[in-house]
Amino acid sequence: MTVAPITLLCLSLATLFVAALPVLVYRRLRRPYALDWRDAVSGIAVFALFATVIERALNGYVLHDNPDTAGALLANPVAFVAYGTLAAGVCEEVGRYIAMRMIARRTNRATTAPADSTGLGYGIGHGGAEAWLVGVLVQLQWIVFAVLANRGELDEHLSNLSMEGVLRVHLILANITPLLAGVFAVERTAAFVFQIGFSVLMWRGVRAGWKGILPLAVVLHALSDVPAALFQAGLLPLLAVDGTYAVGAIVLAVVLWRVCRPTRAAAQAA
Repeated sequence: MTVAPITLLCLSLATLFVAALPVLVYRRLRRPYALDWRDAVSGIAVFALFATVIERALNGYVLHDNPDTAGALLANPVAFVAYGTLAAGVCEEVGRYIAMRMIARRTNRATTAPADSTGLGYGIGHGGAEAWLVGVLVQLQWIVFAVLANRGELDEHLSNLSMEGVLRVHLILANITPLLAGVFAVERTAAFVFQIGFSVLMWRGVRAGWKGILPLAVVLHALSDVPAALFQAGLLPLLAVDGTYAVGAIVLAVVLWRVCRPTRAAAQAA
């Protein structure tokens, strides 16, 4: 089995685009919004801890290790969607809330920085970490597998897997197309925009001292994950899911562009 060169090229370009996106956005917004690198680092750390460690451990226990919950959730698509969306919303938004409460206590922020500077910087870090940990690193693995398959060396490098695992890898490689590479780029770009939007919303709520910001953020995050969960449950086709996210991300990007513009004085001070 081999992967077509055009497919490998499209997958590589899509991965490169997703990898560069958070870096380019940060560089573009750093001066006009007086972004603080510590906010971006906070976003990276929170995603790494709360999404890739805590949420993953929770899902492993609920969906696999505990036979009572695993059987009930996996057999009931509605319960699976409800659990998956709420788990992601609670884990990520609690982490985001804690981080922003800590950031809000800092007293050395430049007074000329735009009001949404922290939310944007944190969101770029949080969304960038997701783009890399959930997207880029995974796709790099499949690019390596594709190259090995084209050289006829794939099975040799998968010798530590069971026959079922090897067949699964071959099946996934056989189904990768240029269209799926484009879908991957759309998915990760939309997720990046949503993470910035959630971060700006959370920062505004924390700055205002509004106690309802955390439950609101959890609900909104959970709702944003519903299409993806419906796809995982086999209830919605992939193109419908990605079309929904693409439209939502475009609308959100326009809203962020309008509401987060720095004042002229802040932009000149930066």
